[in-house]
Amino acid sequence: MVLTQTPTAMINPDLARTPVQRLLSLDVLRGVTIAFMIMVNNNGGAGAWGFMKHAHWNGFTPTDLVFPTFVFVVGVSIVFAYEARLARGVRRSELAWHTVKRAAILFLLGMVVNNFPFFQWANMRFYGVLQRTAVCYLVVGLFYLWDKRVWTKVVALVVALVGYWVMLRWVPVPGAGMPGRDFPFMDQTHNMVSWLDRIISPGHLLLDAQGHNVRDPEGMLSNIPAIGTALLGLLTGIWLHSRRAATGAKTAGLAAASVACLAAGYVWSGSFPLNKNMWTSSFVLVTAGWSLAILTLAYWVVEQRGWGKGKGNLWVYPWLVFGSNAITAYMFSELLPGVLYNIHVGSGAEQTNALFWLGYHTFGLIPDPGWATFAYSVSFTAFCFLPVWVLYRKRIFVKV
Repeated sequence: MVLTQTPTAMINPDLARTPVQRLLSLDVLRGVTIAFMIMVNNNGGAGAWGFMKHAHWNGFTPTDLVFPTFVFVVGVSIVFAYEARLARGVRRSELAWHTVKRAAILFLLGMVVNNFPFFQWANMRFYGVLQRTAVCYLVVGLFYLWDKRVWTKVVALVVALVGYWVMLRWVPVPGAGMPGRDFPFMDQTHNMVSWLDRIISPGHLLLDAQGHNVRDPEGMLSNIPAIGTALLGLLTGIWLHSRRAATGAKTAGLAAASVACLAAGYVWSGSFPLNKNMWTSSFVLVTAGWSLAILTLAYWVVEQRGWGKGKGNLWVYPWLVFGSNAITAYMFSELLPGVLYNIHVGSGAEQTNALFWLGYHTFGLIPDPGWATFAYSVSFTAFCFLPVWVLYRKRIFVKV
């Protein structure tokens, strides 16, 4: 990672002297996504409202939208970041090598997040949020460098989503049999995704509620549809980067794509349920549809209506702060609880950790558990805002 101090012209597109295209609305979406990700990852526990929790298995909640939106944003960002560097004369080979290095760093940061602070090899978890992001970034980034044609991305998307459905629905699971005949389709334990994870990484998977090491929500095989999420973002980025369409036409195109993805995803979910843990193909389409809907709104108000640009950017300011150092904000939010959890407070039978102590003596005073956990979640996110706000004020941006 490197620290860079960026001139104001690189923050505000209105002040830029270079022809490099930059979407303030994309920065806003990235910031909103990372802020909500911090909130739901630190939702306060069992008392949290339902929309602040992931669906247990099949189903969909607003929380389930956070991670795929982040992957979707990565896909959109690839187009603008790569085209900007290519316009400055960076060679494709150099950019490809940078892509590989950045993916490796993201993967290693994910390992740190998963295993901080003890790093015990015996039960070290290899999969995770940043690891999946790294895989999607690597595959889609190199694919875009190799071939920029739209139709190849559409074909790859169809192959990924349909092929994944075929593998889960029609390929027998070794030792279990045929899905839908020998065991229920989309069974939590008996499915091709979980079987492969247990073969590749026995003892290194995320424990379920019963403490069993049987599957992982960011498993190996489900990277295939996750790459589909990034491809949908990439196609969106190609559309927005095009200079052939006017701003209004791009807004309409985003809205139309949102409706199409939502319709296709919800129809498909009748036979292939929405499921974040297995990142089902219907889940890819539905989450991309909602991501497109949010981006449509942000693009309309920022790029088309001009809100948030120039001096009138107060309403987008918090999201720009989070979005400008998104990985830094995420790392800070993931490592801080580990630090607080291992700080002991009290003595004897009254001894506890600092995280529980702070929560009990502040938010524990709120009688309603839903509001108590929500207050904790918002406060934690606000605290995580502080370090990235300092970096933003100093025009320091941590580059992976």
